[in-house]
Amino acid sequence: MVVYIFVVLNVILLVTGQVLFKLGLDRIGALTLHNVMSVFLSPLIWTGLIIYVVATLLWFAALSRAQLNVIYPLQSLSYLLGLIMSIVILHETVSPIRWVGTLVILFGVVLVSWRG
Repeated sequence: MVVYIFVVLNVILLVTGQVLFKLGLDRIGALTLHNVMSVFLSPLIWTGLIIYVVATLLWFAALSRAQLNVIYPLQSLSYLLGLIMSIVILHETVSPIRWVGTLVILFGVVLVSWRG
């Protein structure tokens, strides 16, 4: 059971890191050779990187306790969470076909994770 907690926390942190990367890059603008150093000075991007380190440690903890083929499909939950966070935090618009595709992925996760 603790393995699944590690994986869920890992997914939440990975998506949170991506949102922080996006917020930081939105403040910088389109990345070019002229502003690439701004990435290294962005507190949002640094926070995202730190969160990624914590997420990776949680993933290591999960991997040390379970088979990869069991827990890796659960990483696909990041698609759903990423979609939700992009709407709620980034105020992005998501097309109906993207919702359908994400639900198909979620169905696939349930299918391969089923212990039947």
